[in-house]
This record gives sequence, structure tokens and C-alpha cells, in this order.
Amino acid sequence: MSLALASPIVHAGCAPDAGARNIEISTRQQGPAASPLALQDPQVSAASAVSDVAENDTRTALLALGKLEDADTALSMAADGAALYDREKVKLDGYAYCSQAVELAEKGEFRESAQAASKALHVALQTGNKDLLGKAYRDLAIAFSYGGQLERAEQFANLALKYPGQDPTQVNGPARKILGDVRTRQANYAEAIALYEQAQGESSDRFRPLVDASLSNALILSGDLARARSTLDAIKEPADARQRAQLQRTRGRLLLAEQKPAEALALYQQLANAPADGDEDFYRAWALDGMSKSQAALGQDTDAAQSLDQAIGVFDKARSQFRSDEFKMGLFSDLQAVFERAISLHSKLGQADQAFDISERSRSRALLDAVAGRADLDRGEATALDAQTLQAMLKPDEVVVAYHTLPDRLVAWVLSKDGVREVKFPVTLPRKDLVRLVDAYRDALIRLSPSAQTVSDKIGQLLLAPLGVPAGKRIIIVPHGPLHYLPFQALRLDGKYLIQRNPMSIAPSISVAARLAQRTPTTSAQLLAFGNPAVNPEVANPLPGAEKEVHELAKEFPGAKLFFREQASKDNFEANAPNAKLVHIAAHAMADTLDPLHSKVLLADENGQANYLEAKDVLGMKLNNVAMVALSACESGLGRVENGDEVLGFTRSFLSAGTSTLLVSLWPVSDAATEELMTTLYTDLAKGLEVQDAMQQAQLAVMANPETTHPYYWAPFNLIGNWRLQVVK
Repeated sequence: MSLALASPIVHAGCAPDAGARNIEISTRQQGPAASPLALQDPQVSAASAVSDVAENDTRTALLALGKLEDADTALSMAADGAALYDREKVKLDGYAYCSQAVELAEKGEFRESAQAASKALHVALQTGNKDLLGKAYRDLAIAFSYGGQLERAEQFANLALKYPGQDPTQVNGPARKILGDVRTRQANYAEAIALYEQAQGESSDRFRPLVDASLSNALILSGDLARARSTLDAIKEPADARQRAQLQRTRGRLLLAEQKPAEALALYQQLANAPADGDEDFYRAWALDGMSKSQAALGQDTDAAQSLDQAIGVFDKARSQFRSDEFKMGLFSDLQAVFERAISLHSKLGQADQAFDISERSRSRALLDAVAGRADLDRGEATALDAQTLQAMLKPDEVVVAYHTLPDRLVAWVLSKDGVREVKFPVTLPRKDLVRLVDAYRDALIRLSPSAQTVSDKIGQLLLAPLGVPAGKRIIIVPHGPLHYLPFQALRLDGKYLIQRNPMSIAPSISVAARLAQRTPTTSAQLLAFGNPAVNPEVANPLPGAEKEVHELAKEFPGAKLFFREQASKDNFEANAPNAKLVHIAAHAMADTLDPLHSKVLLADENGQANYLEAKDVLGMKLNNVAMVALSACESGLGRVENGDEVLGFTRSFLSAGTSTLLVSLWPVSDAATEELMTTLYTDLAKGLEVQDAMQQAQLAVMANPETTHPYYWAPFNLIGNWRLQVVK
């Protein structure tokens, strides 16, 4: 990850000069990346100094992880293991920490599992125990594999293979299987099969059936059905009822691949009627999913849609339960694929309302759960709203545009007081093409390319024209997948940018945004602002422009509480933010796309040490009194789009913590332009304009300046969440 360098002309010293781009300069972030070896703090040194072997191994691990440009992982595995161990009141044997790691991974507690394994790693390094070292690496590989962080899983699995220990089957078999799992999830089936074959010969008798099951699934996916059949038939029936059910699912998969849908349907119906004891909902849901696939293959689309609807209902009931059997047996089922097939089926059947409802359920599941605990939503409200309910909540001039990116095409719905209609796009837009389209446009904007307007016209014709939304309507856009990173305000239609035609905002889920709009229609003019935090100049340059920005916008809010330089600290944020109404932060930021909850805003150093505000810190706060947070920092809206279609990072964290409205940026921002945008925005908010109107006027004001007409200057910030917020004095 490239980190910010200084530039005298940019907001927070992070953006490129007009007409030029240095690709090594990224966001309003911290300074040049240190080498992995520089990560060795005193705790790491103490742990690794016991023996040359241990020290070399620590260096190997850090160097390997350094290739991922992920300092957090290196620190948490090598340093935090020592720190966590030191804090233990009762210090356990290293092997006991390995047992904890496996148990936690089985429950889906991936971070805690990795922490337990890191303590085992610390003990192994401290004592020079190579047998324990291999098992600690193995358990880290398991935790990251279950967590879907495939690069880290592969890295630790390879490290584990270097230390097979006293019983190599305890390390080599699981490590080879994890490597095979990684290749399967990367759709590299030939390598996966070869790795599973190696794992077969290096596994214990107890573990080998799990390898065989994973091999069977990889063979099915590769199209080698004859060998898949022989491998599957040779597997001894497991004693565990849940693993027997998983094996039956694999048999159903094979029957479908063999084009025997009637036989598969009978098998899945049997599973649905007699799911495994103790996990009935989970296994019944996957049986219903298999029934749907079988019915679709038989041409029974209506029955297939009904089965999927039932499956989704059961999944919602059991969604908090993690099932490691999925990973053990190599199934890696993607729940979002169930939603995607349901959307496609209802769309095919002409049922726009049902297709919209399922799309909204798919995108709001985890986010609604998080908001329910922080934003005064009771458990009964922690569900997606259906189209009919949402229609009643909309005003006559409001229109919701919800997109859903399917693997083979883009679908969208327009929801208003008049009902919901599905949009027919004249051009098929597969998800992979949209990824390239969004990346190309963002790149053109960041480079201030003169061709950006031409590209904007073309994308607007593709994505906006088919919607048929009149100018003047208030638009709430619900993006999906790669569209989260598309600045819709900078798309053009009929010779105008969308922001010139329509006030607009973004919602990760319209159910979430609508509830927030109902909960916080107005707020008082109480401002808390942080500007130009004092950060080590070797890490990031000072931000005098950000400090000026805060002074200017605060003029409209008498009694504002302002913190600058040394006072713009994490401690002051945590102490004051929960009681504030409007929170503004003008600082450096760093997006962490590998582990987004470790994305950082660089607040003031304390006691000579960096003291970042991380997204995970925000997630643990209660900010349901906060009406709006503006992160006036570069790329503060980036993160990682997960299968549940949430942008993990600050967006998820602040909404989950209870914040009603959020302003975040999609790329490096200009100093002068951002100052003008923010001061215009806050001036209009102070006058009583709704935030959607204030944001539109702020962007138009920057656009009107001849020096900042390019969308790079006025379009980086997204307004997310409650679009109706109004400041009342």
C-alpha cells in the first residue's frame, strides 16, 4: 500500500498536482512504508532473541507478510502474541493456546483464533520449540482460511510446512489441505487437486476423509465427474451426523453435475425433511438450496424460486451461526450466490417486488444486525424492509435507485411512491466488466484526465439513462459490488452531471437509511471538530489547510468545540464524540483494504507515540447521538466490499456505531477545493438546508470555480445514510 508523501498544493498533503500523477503518492495517509524488519519492536526482539533459529524464523515470517504490505498482520502475529501472553494472568502451555485457536476458529471467532495462535507462536519462538512452531503456523493458516483471507492463509500454511514437527501428519496434512482450499476458492482446480493428493499421503487416518471430501468437490468443479464419483463412493460414512449431511450435499452436487436433477431433487428433499440434529436450520437451508437448483434444472422455475425463498428465510434465522464443516469438507458455499439466483429467478418470472426485496435482504443482513445494537433499533426492526413498506416512507419527490451486480449482468430497480419497477439495461454488464469500468473511471479522475468527461457521458448513458428518473427528483442510490466505488454524482446525462440534475446521496442499504432518516430528521447546531493533528513529520506532513478549513466552517456554529494539533487526539475524540451532534475530522487517513477495520485516521501523537483512530475503535463506540460525521480525509470511504455487500471500514463502523449521516471520500482530495466544499456545506446546513441539498450546493460551488471544474475536485465525497438531515438552531 503506497502511503502519502508531502505536496504543498493539496488538501492534507495527499493529492497529485493537476495534470500529473505520482502513483507512489496515495491518500491523506501516513508516510513511507517501513520495511518489514523495521516492525520489530522490543517485544518482538525479546521473543526472537532466544535463539538464532527463532530469530531467523521471525524474520522469515515478517518478510513473507511484508509482501502483502500488511503491517498489522506482522505486528499482531509477532509482537501482539508476546504482548497478549505477557498480559495473561494464567500463562498456558503453548499447545493449550493451539487448542484454543482451533476451538475459536470452529466457532467463527477468527480474530480471537489468530490471537490464540499468536500466543502459541510467541511461546514457540521464546522456547525454540519447532514442533509447536509448526502447529502455531498451522493454526494461523486455519484461522485466516476460515476468515476468507486467502493470501495470509497460504503464507502461514507454507511456513507451517517448514516445521512438520514430531508427527508430520498433524501439520503437513492440514497445511496441504489449506493450500488446496485456497486454490479451490481461486478456481485453480488443477493445483487444488494436486495439493489434496499430497495431503492424502500426509494426513492421519482421522483427517484423511476430510481431505477426500475436499478432493471430491474440487473434482466436481473441475469437471472430472468419473473420478469424483469413484473418490466420493470410496469415502467411509462419517460417524458425525453433520459431516454425513455435508457428504450428502456433495453427492447432490455430483448428481446435478452428472445431469441427474430428478435424483438430486429426491436426495435434497430427504435432507430437507431430516436435517442433521443440532443444526437443523443450517442443513435444511442448504438442502432447500439444492432442491432449488434441481428444480431449476428440471425447468420448474416457480418451484425453484419458492424453494430459494424458503432457504433464504431459514438462513436468516440461522445466520449468526458459523459452520466450520463447510470449510472442513471443501464446500465453501457462498451465501450471496443463493440471493443472486433468487434475484435472477424472480426477475425471470417478472416479479420485480420480490426481486427487489431479496436484493435488499442480501445487502442489509449484517449491517442491520450491527446497527440494531447501536442505533436504537430493537431486534424486531433488525430486518430488511420490503418494497411496500419503503414506498410508504418515501416522499413524492424521492426516488430510490437500487443496483445489484450479478456475475453475468446488472439489474436495478426504481422505487418511488408509485411502486417499484425493474430496469432493463440495453447492454449486458457482467460484474467483471463493471469492476474494470469503475477502476478506469476513478483512475481517469485521479489523473485529472481531460477525457474524464467523455468517459462520464458513456457511463451515464449505460447506468443512468435506462432509469428514466426525471431531473429535480431526489435520488437515493443503493450501490452494489464495485459500484460502491463509483462517484455517481460525476456521471453525466443529457449533457449535465447527475449532481446538476438531481440532489443525491448514497445508502449501503435503503432499509438502514430510511430508518435513520426517520430516527434523526433534525439535529441541533452543536459542532465538534478536529483539525491538523500533530503527527510525527517523518510519518505525515502538517495540514495547515485542514486547520484553516475547521476555523472557517466553525464560524457558522457558535460554541463549537475545536481541537487542533496536539489536542486533536484520539483521547479527546473518544471523550467528546459520543455527546456531539456534528463531528468533523480534517486529518490524514489510511485505508487498509486487506483488514479494513484497521483503516486509520491519524490523530495526534501522544507521549511521542502514534495514536491512530482505527475503524475497529469506532465500531466499539456508541455514537447514536451523533447526527453527522464528516471525514475530511483522503479515501476515507474506501475499504473492502464483502460478499454481504458492505464496504467494511469507516463506513460500516460509523453506521454500526449509530451515526445517522456520513461524509467520506473516494480518492485523494484537493486542499482548496475541499475547504470550499466543506465551508459551503456547513454554511448551508447552518441555514437549515437539508443535507442532500447542502451537499449538492457545495459540489456545484466548487464546480463553478474555473480552476476546479474537473470532477476530481468536487466529486470525491459521498453523502451516505440519512439524506434528510436538517440542522435546526
